[in-house]
Amino acid sequence: MNALIRVDQVEFRYPGSQSSAPVLKDISLEFGEGEFVAILGSNGSGKTTLARHLNGLLLPTRGQVQVAGLDTRVKSNLGKIRQVVGMVFQHPEDQIVASTVEEDVAFGPENLGIESARIRRRVDEAISAVGLEAHRLRAPHLLSAGQMQRLALAGVLAMRPHCVVFDEATTMLDPAGRRMALELMSRLRQEGMTVIFVTHNMEEAAAASRVIVLRAGELVFDGPPQAVFADTRLAGWGLEPPPPVALARRLRGCLPGLSDNALTMEEFLSGLPAWGGRCKTDVEAARQDGKTPQAVIEVRGLEHVYLRGTPLAHQALEEIDLIVQAGQAHGLAGVTGSGKSTLLQHLNGLLRPQRGRVRVGPFVLDDPETRTGEVVKLAGLVFQNPETQFFETYVGDEIAYGPRQLKLEGSLRERVRQAMELTGLDFEAFKDRPSFSLSGGEQRKVALACILAIQPQYLLLDEPTAGLDPRAHREILTSLGHLQAGGVELVVSSHRMEDLAELTQDLTVLRKGRCVIDGPVQKVFAAEAELLGAGLEQPPAVRTAARLRALGWPVPDEVVTPALLEQAVAAACGGRPA
Repeated sequence: MNALIRVDQVEFRYPGSQSSAPVLKDISLEFGEGEFVAILGSNGSGKTTLARHLNGLLLPTRGQVQVAGLDTRVKSNLGKIRQVVGMVFQHPEDQIVASTVEEDVAFGPENLGIESARIRRRVDEAISAVGLEAHRLRAPHLLSAGQMQRLALAGVLAMRPHCVVFDEATTMLDPAGRRMALELMSRLRQEGMTVIFVTHNMEEAAAASRVIVLRAGELVFDGPPQAVFADTRLAGWGLEPPPPVALARRLRGCLPGLSDNALTMEEFLSGLPAWGGRCKTDVEAARQDGKTPQAVIEVRGLEHVYLRGTPLAHQALEEIDLIVQAGQAHGLAGVTGSGKSTLLQHLNGLLRPQRGRVRVGPFVLDDPETRTGEVVKLAGLVFQNPETQFFETYVGDEIAYGPRQLKLEGSLRERVRQAMELTGLDFEAFKDRPSFSLSGGEQRKVALACILAIQPQYLLLDEPTAGLDPRAHREILTSLGHLQAGGVELVVSSHRMEDLAELTQDLTVLRKGRCVIDGPVQKVFAAEAELLGAGLEQPPAVRTAARLRALGWPVPDEVVTPALLEQAVAAACGGRPA
């Protein structure tokens, strides 16, 4: 296989950081034509920095990068190099420049001097490939985060590069969007294109033909996905196996014949054995204590139209009803653009009802006399894009910003320290870090710490684990679980169904601004057809439980998490005849 990109003994330090450790340390790699490569590593390991060397956006401090034989350090080569290697950024707004979707997709081909008829064909094909036909005349800034990511991808595809580098380009995509992106990557590879993607999603990495792992700027693994997920060093690198492998290892104590070589859910499910017992016993349903739960958040008939009264008007919410019960963490699910973020922003007063009623605790938000500042103290919102809520230069000052502005009582330093500890940020290591130097995952942790420092009673989270490596992802879920146990009310919007299964007790599914399913998580996740119709999917543990029930296993409907699945299988195995 011919090498399209050569990375030779590359070291890189960001300007002004010569005294600190390099971000990349003596990296040597080759990427061949037509390869499908995943780059893995924990937050801050150097993945994005390496990716940006592959088309000359960053230049080595030491060493060399060649693309199609062209040295990236030669300025006159950069135009040709960027025609060979296109890049879809982690933050798509960084590469969106035009005033409408179709104009933005056409921008790259126009700058290559391609004739108008060919540009039109390329634009149509690219927009169709990413599923944005209905939005081609919309302004990019009115798109959801996931739709922006699709637009950024379309812009690169219209350039027809030989190689596409995806820097966590599926982070903000819903399950249907991720499937679309992976299918597109596979199709591009079949057409002979080199595909390189940075990801924290182990299921995506399992689809690659080759996996590269970075740790603290060093190359620690380069090989097939089966080998990396079997490597005993995986946890030490801050990674974890994909769901099929993890579930197989959980269940193998009771099912010793179960292989952990299946990297897809389909392979894993097909390997599950039939029930070997003589009878099935009903599992007793959870008893209710008879108390009527108190509604802490109530939404009735809520509607919201962006740019109302203009030709660009867009109905984001329509006749939304929502009840959040005390002590019952509530999840919001739906594809990108379904209205989840808009609904969350109504729950802390950033948006006020145009029509309908919203009550959060004692505050009625459709009452113009209600002060937003008081609502914000009660209900803190962590945004989908954390960098949009940063004000200060240094991390410690950023986390202290909210409590300082709200003039909250107590030691400010201790508030900051406690908030950082809850999110897994070392106080001494991060308090004086410049905000611009944070990785995407570190930014998300800081954004969460900023809100936790206010110590709100209600915590509203918009994609709280997007962009986090597996270890950080687990830390955040654990912290949120502790907060809920301590009395904090959670409302969580997420594309990760397994997160909603673990964190929440009630779930609302939105589709095109309307509520289509609502109820306990067990009931919602059992509605497979409705979920698929809304562009979502069941969590891996729910799919596994359903398959086991079909094979005769006495697995209760309440099983929605891997831990509950393991308990149910262990109980069933204990009930088998000798």
